[in-house]
Formats: sequence, C-alpha cells, structure tokens
Amino acid sequence: MARLMNTLETVPASEWEDWVEENDGLVLDVREPPEWGLGTLPDALLISVGDLVDKLDELPRDRAILCVCRSGSRSHQVARFLSMSGFRRVANMSGGMKALGMQG
Repeated sequence: MARLMNTLETVPASEWEDWVEENDGLVLDVREPPEWGLGTLPDALLISVGDLVDKLDELPRDRAILCVCRSGSRSHQVARFLSMSGFRRVANMSGGMKALGMQG
C-alpha cells in the first residue's frame, strides 16, 4: 500500500497576513530569542527550534500554523516536523523575515 506524503504549503511572505486571516492561523516564529529582539510578526507565538520538542503541547492542533524564521529554512524543517507529528494544517512562509525586509 502506498503511503501518502503530506505536501507542505508554502506561503509567500507578502501574503502571510491574508493566509493567517483566511485560515484562522497562528504564526509560529521558530527563530532564537536574540532574533526576536529584531522584530516579530504581530501576535506570533515564539518558540525557538531548540525548544520545540519540549513545547510541542503548547501548539494548538486544531488551528492552521504558519512557520516563520529568518530565511525560510528552519521554518520549513519545523513545518515538516509538525506535519509528521500529526498537525493537520501547517505552512511555511517562504523567504522568512528577510523577505519582508526585516533583519531577523
């Protein structure tokens, strides 16, 4: 029997607000605390990659989650992990905070 692979949704950085609103989504910023000090997206939940496993229960499984990092690489890995961990609707913001013109 073939196993279906979840395809991760990719959200262009310029459309993150629309995606969150349309999906009643949560923004999960997986950068490190010093990076958060450079700016975060409004109402983002801040859980660094290194703390994610320990704080997995803090994430709502009934909401869509948009993963965000500096460039989109770490958040893509986190999105794949969440998807494989049973979260139903997970997306990655392509280009990360850099795509929005933010340093962090």
